[in-house]
Amino acid sequence: MDTNGRFQLLVKSQKLGQNKRGQNEWIPVYTKVPFVAAQTAIIVCDMWDNHWSKGATERVTKMAPRVNDFIRRARSKHVHIIHSPSDTMVFYEGSPARTRIKDVPMVSTPSVLSEVDIPLPIDDSDGGSDTGEQTVIRVWASQHPSIEIDQGRDVISDDEKEIYSFITHHSIKNVLVLGVHTNMCILNRPFGIKKLTSWQIHTTLIRDLTDAMYNPAKPPYVSHDQGTQLVIEYIEKFWCPTADSRSLPW
Repeated sequence: MDTNGRFQLLVKSQKLGQNKRGQNEWIPVYTKVPFVAAQTAIIVCDMWDNHWSKGATERVTKMAPRVNDFIRRARSKHVHIIHSPSDTMVFYEGSPARTRIKDVPMVSTPSVLSEVDIPLPIDDSDGGSDTGEQTVIRVWASQHPSIEIDQGRDVISDDEKEIYSFITHHSIKNVLVLGVHTNMCILNRPFGIKKLTSWQIHTTLIRDLTDAMYNPAKPPYVSHDQGTQLVIEYIEKFWCPTADSRSLPW
């Protein structure tokens, strides 16, 4: 990263091509993309303090300190941090970070064209818990306590208009998305990858700081980690590139 906060990030996508035998196959494509730290935001998606699935809760708790270290270092380079623990805004009402984004002048979000329905590579129809729970209940109240919110600089929102207005107001060109769950909220929240890409904002998934809701008892009958990797590859093919957190220059 130079003195003006400019850097290049190696991102991975996949394209359908042909091998030397003329057979169709998905080919990983690595590209260096220019970034400016002050024109970059990180969205921390649904890293809750608790989850109805024991397995999901355990994995978030394990991931949270790594997320905190990543955003702490990014913040020191003047990257914007948007905390988006959905359905918990009451907990943060009146806090400086919540008020800061509510005070941004609101602008209308762009019209979104009809999305192409591309099936996921995993079956999450049972809710995706790998620890036996099947009843979805709201047990979260806030973001995971291991993830620090800098009340002097960060913002908190789960509202698409607030987040789009913040991105516009600060001339943010690139958004890095991390958190959970890759096949659900990461893709489908009002501030998720599908919406960000429909707004034509350059979006990148941080692939080592995410986790899927997938139960190995469902197709394609692979391990939980393999299921998460399949969803990451699906995103690389159809939605946006990915990057490893360790490749960021902070």
